[in-house]
Amino acid sequence: MNIDRLPRVCLAEFPTPIHYLENLSKSTGGPGIFMKRDDLTSLGLGGNKTRKLEFLIGEALKQGKDTLVTAGGIQSNHCRLTAAAANRAGLDCHLVLNGEPPIHPNGNLLLDRIYGATIHFCTRPARDARMDEVAEELTRDGKAPYVIPVGGSNAVGAVGYVNAMLELADQMEEMEIEPDAIVFATSSGGTQAGLALGAKYKGFKGNVLGISIDQTKTGDEPFPPILERIANQAAERLNIPDRMRADEFDLDCSYLGAGYALPGDLEFNAIRALARLEGILLGPVYTARAMGGLLDLIQKGGFTKDQTVLFWHTGGSPELFAWPDQF
Repeated sequence: MNIDRLPRVCLAEFPTPIHYLENLSKSTGGPGIFMKRDDLTSLGLGGNKTRKLEFLIGEALKQGKDTLVTAGGIQSNHCRLTAAAANRAGLDCHLVLNGEPPIHPNGNLLLDRIYGATIHFCTRPARDARMDEVAEELTRDGKAPYVIPVGGSNAVGAVGYVNAMLELADQMEEMEIEPDAIVFATSSGGTQAGLALGAKYKGFKGNVLGISIDQTKTGDEPFPPILERIANQAAERLNIPDRMRADEFDLDCSYLGAGYALPGDLEFNAIRALARLEGILLGPVYTARAMGGLLDLIQKGGFTKDQTVLFWHTGGSPELFAWPDQF
């Protein structure tokens, strides 16, 4: 593996810690639950995108780019961290956000503005085209834009989570724990593709279970082939022989609820449980849906009390401030 030879910019302090959630484990009567705390990455109030951005910005600088362009929802964690990382790297940042500009920005949108990102609002169907238009406009103005896909989920970004799995493997050995499953939120695919590829490379025997936030296994764009493509392109970039098949990705699509960024009882109950039992905050769009799914699986007997589960906290707590009326 040639990961150390890939361009990279240091944006946080690793490894992130692993905490045992004793109170939550007792309250469920189920498996022992550990948490990998990627919400504690130091940049921009934390989150999983930091790992991807280290390699994405490294590639941007290698190519001589001076501006980052990316897109997401109006409360995008990825966009918030891209804006923060751009400042750290000395780059400009343009964000294409689907949604109407609110009178009083809050949550991640407020942070985007504090970080000084240039924000372009549009409708969701127009988002990808608008991102390309922004890059073209910047080029005409003499800038050198580097376009990062939604969620930083491509082969470059996924390397960050292959590396994260190597980090986790060392921690598990040191702590003498062998989780039966690693559970996390999955949406744009880079985190799950990287973790699954890293797990295969390291010979991890447990499940690598993504709780889908908005993706499905069927329809016009089934998610497993997208994961396969990202993972195998990352494997090529890393010069490792392992390849993934679409049917190797463990994906639970049972908790889509009302849709993306529309949290309900499942999510808000999980937020309250973690806050009151462990003093840990979850984001309502991603980590609360994944934790709510995990707690439901435990209640249904999906894990036994003698098993061990590691929940990978991918961040997102600044989103909470966009839902104050729920608390």
